[in-house]
Amino acid sequence: MTETDSGAADIRLVAIDMDGTLLDPAHRLSPRVKQAIARARAQGVRIVLTSGRPVSGLAPFLAELGIDGDEDYCIACNGGLVTRVGSGEVVVEYPLSFDDFVFCERIARELGVHFQALDGKRLYTPNQDISHYTVFDSHLSHVPLSYRSVADMDPSMSFIKLMMVDEPSVLDAAITRLPYALTDRFAVLKSAAFFLEVFDHRAGKGPSLQTLAAHLGIERSQVMAIGDQENDLTMLQFAGTSVAMGNAVDVVKATARYQTTTNAEDGVALAIERFVLGS
Repeated sequence: MTETDSGAADIRLVAIDMDGTLLDPAHRLSPRVKQAIARARAQGVRIVLTSGRPVSGLAPFLAELGIDGDEDYCIACNGGLVTRVGSGEVVVEYPLSFDDFVFCERIARELGVHFQALDGKRLYTPNQDISHYTVFDSHLSHVPLSYRSVADMDPSMSFIKLMMVDEPSVLDAAITRLPYALTDRFAVLKSAAFFLEVFDHRAGKGPSLQTLAAHLGIERSQVMAIGDQENDLTMLQFAGTSVAMGNAVDVVKATARYQTTTNAEDGVALAIERFVLGS
């Protein structure tokens, strides 16, 4: 860790980003990370996975970690959805409308980038030349993928996530040209070099983590958050103990109070061992 600390703090909830943080570069849970999480949970500490993925993309790892009871929670879709894992009860939800979909798809088309939308059960793209990043996201999120023109979409649909996706250089160039009409209407941020997320201004990992902590009667000072990308910034800003991964982007490292090792070096385990277990 890059800042000294006397040992374990009074941490009652640990919010952990998934890709680039909890999971190693092969998108797996390492034995040391699993052990640290198990030890923390045995002490009564809540482990909350927080991700841009939908719940279906979190489910295999929640099961592997044993975080699957009625008293367990997860934050999905960058804070657009908070659910009780065992029952599926929704604690927080910020759906986007079909009009939102049409508006954002038009802007993506004008900017020359690929576009996709998730309704919770299926990933849709209006692009006939489907981006390989969309295929990747479908696989990662464990949701089926469909090509569907805007005219063929059901106007009664709502969505939990809208995204612009493309090669990093193409996406970065598009970001410099995002119209005010988009950024005024929605919160917009990158969750990966090739993903630009569009969601309700009220959502975000930080606001949803704050709502969940209040729901559970946990103080801000008792929350630790660990992340690596821009979509983790608000939860790092909220948490009493904030930790950036060694592989985090610069703005995350500048925001977090502490820095751990990379996701290839069990950085999550090291942070839990230090601040929760006191070892």
